[in-house]
Amino acid sequence: MGGALRVGGRWLRRLPWPHTLRARLTAGLVVLLAVSCAAVGVAAVIELDGFLTGRLDQQLTEVGTQFPASLEHRGQTLTDHDADDRERGDTRRQAPHTFGARLVDGVVTNSGVVPADKDGTTTDLKVPLTARDRRELAAVPAGGRARTVRLSSLGKYRVLAAKGRDGDVMITGLPLESVEAAVHRLEAVAAIVFGAALLATGFAGALWVRWSLRPLSRVAATATRVSELPLASGEVALPSRAPESDPRSEVGQVAGAFNRMLGHVEDALTHRHASEERLRSFAADASHELRTPVASIRGHAELALLHPDPVPPKVTRALERIGAESARMGVIVDEMLLLARLDAGRPLERRPVDLTRLVLDAVADARATGLDHRWALQLPEEPVTVTGDAHRLQQVLANLLANARLHTPAGTKVTVSVETNGESIYLAVHDDGPGVPAEVQPGVFERFTRADRRRTEGRGGGAGLGLSIVAAVTEAHGGSVELESRPGSTTFTVKLPSSGST
Repeated sequence: MGGALRVGGRWLRRLPWPHTLRARLTAGLVVLLAVSCAAVGVAAVIELDGFLTGRLDQQLTEVGTQFPASLEHRGQTLTDHDADDRERGDTRRQAPHTFGARLVDGVVTNSGVVPADKDGTTTDLKVPLTARDRRELAAVPAGGRARTVRLSSLGKYRVLAAKGRDGDVMITGLPLESVEAAVHRLEAVAAIVFGAALLATGFAGALWVRWSLRPLSRVAATATRVSELPLASGEVALPSRAPESDPRSEVGQVAGAFNRMLGHVEDALTHRHASEERLRSFAADASHELRTPVASIRGHAELALLHPDPVPPKVTRALERIGAESARMGVIVDEMLLLARLDAGRPLERRPVDLTRLVLDAVADARATGLDHRWALQLPEEPVTVTGDAHRLQQVLANLLANARLHTPAGTKVTVSVETNGESIYLAVHDDGPGVPAEVQPGVFERFTRADRRRTEGRGGGAGLGLSIVAAVTEAHGGSVELESRPGSTTFTVKLPSSGST
């Protein structure tokens, strides 16, 4: 039973059901009306057919066996008929197309039908009967109820059998043609009327459903506008609430619940934005305040190393480490301050920048610090210019090259290329190193994301802010950055709008 239900459910799901609620309600209304019309039509046709057939049976009872008896005694002196009646089997008192047959011991001995013309010109009353016709007539019970038979040469007849005076069986029949014609006419009229009613109901029902669902459509439109808003970060202004309708209706309840949900979401987004602003302000203030003590620590360490008196080796090593770590801490503080300023939306410089020159300088610096790597350039023949902040773009290049140098083994080839299609500029840094681990790639541009230790091979790494700065600076310039990495091929692609498209 359960398997049958599952199969039936799958079959129903495969049907081409309408997708929208408005279409489903309209289709359901039309289907229900169609079922009702079909039920009324079928009931009317069956009732009419039964009524007319009953009237025909009543006529058969009233007619009796007079006509088949006249066929049996054809040629005898009949007191109630003239000479013409004797010749034509007493047909003037019978309805046209009345059928009669006489059976003796189940065998048809005489049969005939009243002709349509009654002017005395037609005298042939014989009816050609096939073997099947004879079997059907023989199967009609004498003294029973009327039944329907189909005669090969006459069509459908309603026949009634009665016992004769000589122990034979007399069968009288009337044609069903008039009954069938009336039933077919009713079927045609019902089909036309119900079809027109279905069309009118479908059109009117579609308008009514559309009018009834207008509040729900407005809720859907508001939800669509909300879904298009960038809710991940920043200040978000939600659109106006959906118009509320009658709260007693289901649509009104949905609209009210949706508006309440939007109010809660707006409150949550407002609190989140305020929290982000406080965090950015704290990061910026803390980074700014830390720059001075970090620089002071570094200066004191360098000053101690310059002291002329002998210093124990351990103390010298400790002072050197203090200086190195303070320098590293200074870089981290500067990067955090930069990210905080970018998050706060501080504008960057907007000047024409020769990106080709920046690439040449950045690769020259990387080659000087990364002697164990192979460096290559792929630049267009003409200089490529971009509108932006030269210092920040140079920082993007430096971070990408430092990332390739620090996280790949010696001998790795790093290729920097610049391409443009007139609308966008593509700056790519490619290396043939071990690649970025798949589990790290989704969050590689997030802050404080550290690469796999196996990729660095003891070269050390930064604080995990370099690629975050690349992404933030690129977005501040209206661009984007992507990563494609697999073992033996890693490419960071920075997409920037060209000067002509800004």
